[in-house]
Amino acid sequence: MTVRPIRIIGDPVLRTACTPVTRFDATLQQLVDDLMDTLTGEPGRAGVAAPQIGVDAQVFVYDADGHRGHLINPTIELSDETQDDDEGCLSIPGLYFPTRRALHATVHGVDRHGDPLTISGSGFLARALQHETDHLAGRLYVDTLRGDIRRKALREIRAGRFDSPRRRG
Repeated sequence: MTVRPIRIIGDPVLRTACTPVTRFDATLQQLVDDLMDTLTGEPGRAGVAAPQIGVDAQVFVYDADGHRGHLINPTIELSDETQDDDEGCLSIPGLYFPTRRALHATVHGVDRHGDPLTISGSGFLARALQHETDHLAGRLYVDTLRGDIRRKALREIRAGRFDSPRRRG
């Protein structure tokens, strides 16, 4: 079991769009396994994307609403219906803010063997799929916030008010 350290906001890897995966080899297999070990290493995690462990690759794993898996090179389709709920991020530990997301999401990509894969979900699963897909594009959930909530989030981040004891990597 390999639990990898999570990169914290301020690390440039979190703000860089990831490179699509083109080689489906043992290195990719190990990355997917490490991401899943990191996800399941502590309770309460809904997903982990490759840049969160310092890897430039379009790969994420998820565990939400009873659905667990991975996706490589995802593209996402979103419904017009929305949901609002608190959202947090392992890379901004301890901070949660009301975040608007699409109520339904469908993500297309491939699995660790290069075979086509589609995942559809609503509610929390849709939120997790959007959150992790955003990571692969160099976006964090705080980038989706607006108005007073965004200003508050940015003030707290600048002040270092997130839970930083796990600052590693």
